[in-house]
Amino acid sequence: QVQVVESGGGLVQAGGSLELSCAASGSIFGINVMGWYRQAPGKPRELVATMTNGGSTNYADSVKGRFTISRDNAKKVVYLQMNSLKPEDTAVYYCNVFLPLNTRNYWGQGTQVTVSS
Repeated sequence: QVQVVESGGGLVQAGGSLELSCAASGSIFGINVMGWYRQAPGKPRELVATMTNGGSTNYADSVKGRFTISRDNAKKVVYLQMNSLKPEDTAVYYCNVFLPLNTRNYWGQGTQVTVSS
């Protein structure tokens, strides 16, 4: 079993920065993907950024150049540095761990990010 816990988030003015952290625990072996998704009210959950344990990254077009994902494989922690935040970035941000070996997805409880204009 894998547990996922996010931290960070909060309220920030447009143009500001925030960093989210996510720690995973449990059985994570081999190739794995850790990343961030977000869900705004009335909208479906969408990918923000993901990163494999090999270092490959994937970003949503809407955050490219503003958000940076990084991870510490030894600690099983993934970070999301968010700069130049916009009101449309307001959402609940969820951490995800995906294990391709057994096609299992694990989610955190979510953390609220609110960007005021």
